[in-house]
Amino acid sequence: MCAPNRPRRGLAWPVVAGLGSLGLLWPVLRLAGFESVAGGFGTALAAYGATLVVWVAVAGLGGVPRPVATLALAGVVHGALLGTCTVVLDLGHVDRFGEGALVLVVEVGRSAGLGALAGLLAEQVQARRRG
Repeated sequence: MCAPNRPRRGLAWPVVAGLGSLGLLWPVLRLAGFESVAGGFGTALAAYGATLVVWVAVAGLGGVPRPVATLALAGVVHGALLGTCTVVLDLGHVDRFGEGALVLVVEVGRSAGLGALAGLLAEQVQARRRG
């Protein structure tokens, strides 16, 4: 909530782009062979866990304006990068174009939802730090 006399601050677009670029973490971990050590589930857990911790820490402790919207949009960027890498690098073993489009849509939606949840957590961190 904004105070009536205080103008609403805009989105931090560099933060959206920077945090969204963490969508490259999972493909990089897979290409680096981390999956053979930790397994598929372990790699996914490490990538998503690290991403969520960084998102909440940066937005919550950094005082990012409008953390829910910022992290939801970072999630869209994250999902687009992750879905594109999955299709282009054949990390998800997608055989047809239609499957690739479905993977992309699902990943963008899932990542945007996780971003919004992380934004709610970051908003709580900001509120606790203020008072």
